[in-house]
Amino acid sequence: MSAQPIQQPKVSEREARQVAEAAREQDWRKPSFAKELFLGRLRMDLIHPHPMPPPEDAARGEAFLDKLRVFCEEKIDGARIEREAKIPDEVINGLKELGALGMKIDIKYGGLGLTQVYYNKALALVGSASPAIGALLSAHQSIGVPQPLKIFGTREQKDAFLPRLARTDISAFLLTEPDVGSDPARLATTAVPDGDAYVMDGVKLWTTNGVVADLLVVMARVPKSQGHKGGITAFVVEADSPGITVENRNAFMGLRGLENGVTRFHQVRVPAANRIGPEGAGLKIALTTLNTGRLSLPAMCVGAGKWCLKIAREWSSVREQWGKPVAFHEAVGSKISFIAATTFALEAVLDLSSQMADEDRNDIRIEAALAKLYGSEMACLMADELVQIRGGRGFETADSLAARGERAVPAEQILRDLRINRIFEGSTEIMHLLIAREAVDAHLKVAGDIIDPDKPLSAKAKAGANAAGFYAKWLPKLVTGPGQLPRSYAEFHPAGHPDLSAHLRYAERSARKLARSTFYAMSRWQGRMETKQGFLGRIVDIGAELFAISAACVRAELLRTTTDHGREAYQLADAFCRQSRIRTEELFNRLWTNTDDLDHKVAKGVLSGTYTWLEQGIVDPSGEGPWIAEAAPGPSQRENVHRPIR
Repeated sequence: MSAQPIQQPKVSEREARQVAEAAREQDWRKPSFAKELFLGRLRMDLIHPHPMPPPEDAARGEAFLDKLRVFCEEKIDGARIEREAKIPDEVINGLKELGALGMKIDIKYGGLGLTQVYYNKALALVGSASPAIGALLSAHQSIGVPQPLKIFGTREQKDAFLPRLARTDISAFLLTEPDVGSDPARLATTAVPDGDAYVMDGVKLWTTNGVVADLLVVMARVPKSQGHKGGITAFVVEADSPGITVENRNAFMGLRGLENGVTRFHQVRVPAANRIGPEGAGLKIALTTLNTGRLSLPAMCVGAGKWCLKIAREWSSVREQWGKPVAFHEAVGSKISFIAATTFALEAVLDLSSQMADEDRNDIRIEAALAKLYGSEMACLMADELVQIRGGRGFETADSLAARGERAVPAEQILRDLRINRIFEGSTEIMHLLIAREAVDAHLKVAGDIIDPDKPLSAKAKAGANAAGFYAKWLPKLVTGPGQLPRSYAEFHPAGHPDLSAHLRYAERSARKLARSTFYAMSRWQGRMETKQGFLGRIVDIGAELFAISAACVRAELLRTTTDHGREAYQLADAFCRQSRIRTEELFNRLWTNTDDLDHKVAKGVLSGTYTWLEQGIVDPSGEGPWIAEAAPGPSQRENVHRPIR
């Protein structure tokens, strides 16, 4: 039969939300520190004492880090990658020989079998040498073919693909389309059943690694038909299959070595044996993959923070103004303190979340999302502060600095490179909504039918009774707690150290306040709650700060009891918690004192043309062309720029 591609589906906002809701994991089978936090409970027993990796895992991880460090120092020229906008083939082949493609792949398939903790440390290390290489390795292993196969693949699929992915083959993840981003209900790429295969048609955008990939994991819509459930489905696709064309290698403001492209599928035959999971499970597979896959981005943000701290320290001690190093001027010193304290906290959040992922005793879907959200936002702030500390030299390129005889410090580059992390793998705005949905899950389970317009009165009445019982028990617990007892968390105030117990008491009180605020908002707005994105974003940001405070305190105590840096760790944790508490109080104030309604009114006015007079007096240097490129299915009219690395 001839496969006829269908057009992009037209869906309503409600239908789009239903698709996203169906894809999320519905149940909580394991405890979650962050979920409890949003419910007003600071469950320190879930994170303290800090979990630790088994000695054999640590030894294997440290041994690989030693080899990777030597490779980074001797083989990776980050400046060359920036100039040429390309990772040299010999560098990628060297990483293959080192086993870096298989860091997260089990040893029995030829991988290194590293834990999430050490995989993250490796990404931070290699990402400090070249963020483009960090992105390549992360896209390959965190969201590319290995991770979904590890969780959902059959034994035959694992045997066929994982050995290749561990040593030789690069993979890419293809979901986004020219007119489809975080709204997958409108996915247009199709995979039409045809005997023992599917015939794939469509266009995918921003395919990280797609230009050089050997294997692809592709999300496509299977039409519903007799014997086929249909729905968005995941497939492993050979990148050199007939009908696949990489039509463009995209260029960006940062990550100039990124092999990111536009990939067209025209009548591409994919064996049914290459389908991952059942039909219709594609989005669930993608979201489950991202539960831990998102931890790769904050890993590289931690590496960036460490580098920013190193440069800020070295530069600020030699640059003098008004008779003393700039570090000793309060305006600069506060920036250095922010970078140091925030780097400490980000590493605490990352290591704690990663170790919990390795132990698999907690559900970390919210923790990983918070780590990605918080890490990407704070890393950009740290890089911006570094540029400010460096002054004009921070705005100057490394090549220009070197050309006039100064140290080639790529401060402006790291600011550009980090900026994409606020968009990659779920933009900040989408992360706010995703986390908020999980944060209010307990409320929706007991009271969701009350505000659902499609539910009958009988369901609403039953939900009302359930909600009354739930809130009768839950609300009184939000009135008092350990945060009001001066001796709570006393183990976090050892003699001769700053008092971190006070910060945990603050976190406990604030968690209850956060839960009360959420409950009040749901009571006030009910079904309109999902439209209050400004409010939901602040709720999530408060939760992120409280999670970071908790993680920083737990890490400081771990370092006090296991290293020689305990006193210094307590100082950094204390500084971070004090800075975080100021931000948290501002967020609490803005829950109810803000310009959200006015902003909405002004935005509508802008779109309706009310303020076009304000745009007068400029010229627009933008080129011609449509805002969104045409992506109709069909044969490619472009040269294939796919270049597998051998």
